[in-house]
Amino acid sequence: MAGAVIIGAGPGIGLAVARRFAREGLPVALLARTQETVESAAEAVRPLGVPALPLTADSSDEAALCAALDTAAAEFGVPDVLVYNAAVIRPDTVGELPLPDHLHTYAVNVLGALTAAAHTAPAMAARGAGTFLVTGGMPEPDPAYVSLSLGKAGVRSLVSLLDLEYGPSGVHVATVTVTGAVAPGTAWDPDDIADRYWRLHTQPRTEWEREVLH
Repeated sequence: MAGAVIIGAGPGIGLAVARRFAREGLPVALLARTQETVESAAEAVRPLGVPALPLTADSSDEAALCAALDTAAAEFGVPDVLVYNAAVIRPDTVGELPLPDHLHTYAVNVLGALTAAAHTAPAMAARGAGTFLVTGGMPEPDPAYVSLSLGKAGVRSLVSLLDLEYGPSGVHVATVTVTGAVAPGTAWDPDDIADRYWRLHTQPRTEWEREVLH
C-alpha cells in the first residue's frame, strides 16, 4: 500500500485519523507546523506496526508544503489517501480581524488544501485511484466565527471543484463536515469521526459521497 498523508496531524481528528488508517496497515506521513507535534503523533502511530514519517510544514507556505509532500511520496509513493485537516479555528466577528489575518486564515483553511490537491491529485488520477478528504465544518455560517465560516464555505466549494476535475479519473474527493466541538467521549469523539474518513476511503465508486456530516 502506498499509504496515507495526514496534513494537520495534531491531537484530535488528525491523530485519530492517522491511527485509524494505520490500524488498517497503511504507512502514514504526518504533517504539522511543529516538530514536537509530528514526533508525538508518530510515537502514537508506530506501536500499531506501520511506518510513520513525521514532516514539518506550514500549510499556508506553498513551497514548504509541496516539499513535504514530495518527501512523503519519495518514502511511500503516490498516496492512497490524503487527508487535509489543517485549520485556524478562532472566534471573530464581522470587522474584527484585519485583512492580513483573514488572508492567513483563508490560506490555512482553504488554499493549503488547494495546494495539496494540485500537487497530489494529478498523480492519483494518472493511477486511476485515490482519495482526497478534507475536514469541513460550519454547516451554517455563524456570525461569531466569521473567518471559519468563510473558510469552511470555501472548503465545500473546493471539494466540488476537485470532484469535477479528478472524480472522473477515479479520485474520490469528499469532505467530513464536523458539526460540533471535537472532544473524546462526546457525540464528536475524534475516534468516531475518524471512522467516517475510513468509510469514505473504502466506499465503492458507485456509492461515493461528496460530503458526510458528523
